Amino acid sequence: MTPEILARAEAAYLGLALGDALGATVEFMTPREIAHHHGVHREIVGGGWLRLTPGQITDDTGMALALGAAILGNDGRVEALACARGFDAWMRRKPVDIGNTVRRNLLHFRRTGEPQALASEHDAGNGAAMRVLPVALATLGRSEAEVRAACRAQAHVTHHNAASDAACEFLALAVQDFLLGKSLREVFRARIQPLVQAQPAFAFRARPRRENPSGWVVETMQAVLQALVDVGGFEPCLVDVVNRGGDADTTGAIAGMLAGALYGREALPARWLNALDAQVREACVAQARALAGANAPSSR
Repeated sequence: MTPEILARAEAAYLGLALGDALGATVEFMTPREIAHHHGVHREIVGGGWLRLTPGQITDDTGMALALGAAILGNDGRVEALACARGFDAWMRRKPVDIGNTVRRNLLHFRRTGEPQALASEHDAGNGAAMRVLPVALATLGRSEAEVRAACRAQAHVTHHNAASDAACEFLALAVQDFLLGKSLREVFRARIQPLVQAQPAFAFRARPRRENPSGWVVETMQAVLQALVDVGGFEPCLVDVVNRGGDADTTGAIAGMLAGALYGREALPARWLNALDAQVREACVAQARALAGANAPSSR
């Protein structure tokens, strides 16, 4: 594992947390409301409907760190039962925020001990996609089939849905491509175009700017891909996507993990890193190094 890859892994994890903390301030606001209250929202200041302190993160980063800890505690393997136990422990710590689908299916796990939720067309939320980064890091260098299986193992604990699976698998593979130094153009051809061809609902170019994206993973991915492809640079990409409003902490987190892996550690604004909760910042760096450095076997 080269120093450059490890640095990009750190940037992806920190990017996730930065996008989460930046977007949480304007979550559930419309673009017009954001413009009225903040102008262009571009600083990590906390607040929002959750009344966060500056630099505080939400369930996006919280669940990613819980997943990363579960993988590391399971000898680097991505297995559903270990993931479910990790998520359940996270929920028992009473996080500041938790999605309805996540809560419902983790309660199902508590009652039954079954770590895989039932397949449901109604569970196409973005809750599995927002936390998938540790899988991308833990399975780096493994076969594409192994990466996809590991993505589904963690996702199906709470989101057993084809659209969610497609988003999770795309994100993990795209992050890995960026970690290995591939360009946005290469990833567009190798990952983004095939995603849209296989899942036409994810098409983002032939539609207007996706504003006020909901928690539906399709709208989340449309907003993220528009910002990633059409806006150059780490900070401009994240500012663009969170100012669309809606589920802004999650679009910010997903855009952050992609843009961090693409643009690297040097692209992360120092003022944002300084504003991020210090314990979260340290945990992201430590997990990035441990997960990517271990390069352990994936789901079995």
